[in-house]
Amino acid sequence: MANENKKDFNAMLHDSKDMPKTQTVTDQKSIEKYGGSRMYFAPPIDYDRIMRQIPFGKVTTIGKIREYFARCSGADFTEPITAGVFVSIAAWASYQRPHDETPYWRTLKADGELNPKYPGGIEEQKKKLESEGHTVLQKGRKNIKYYVKDFENVLFELAE
Repeated sequence: MANENKKDFNAMLHDSKDMPKTQTVTDQKSIEKYGGSRMYFAPPIDYDRIMRQIPFGKVTTIGKIREYFARCSGADFTEPITAGVFVSIAAWASYQRPHDETPYWRTLKADGELNPKYPGGIEEQKKKLESEGHTVLQKGRKNIKYYVKDFENVLFELAE
């Protein structure tokens, strides 16, 4: 995202834009990739609600949140593009609030990767995760990425 200091992310967080909703996908490649044709769209505030549930010392991934929403809604999958955008909106909304923080740094990208789009970027997320006892590893030489070591062992199970 760009111009974060000029946006009201808390207003975006509460703008449901006719969601939740389910849509039928007809593109065969998408059906094969995601395992079905029923695609769910969760509103931004639902991502924030789930991200708030992740306790100290635990993590989740955007993919795990998407799987949870699909299960709860009876859909085959949750739309991936809006998921990434809405997780970032929840993070920036939390950052803009003086109180009532959402522990967004505990929500990782696929394979335990840190999210450079969060407030303060990788360095801030890394600092917060390490303060909770996680080890962050750097991988790559040119396209450097950061991951929580053994994140699978500290995944928080989202219950329905």
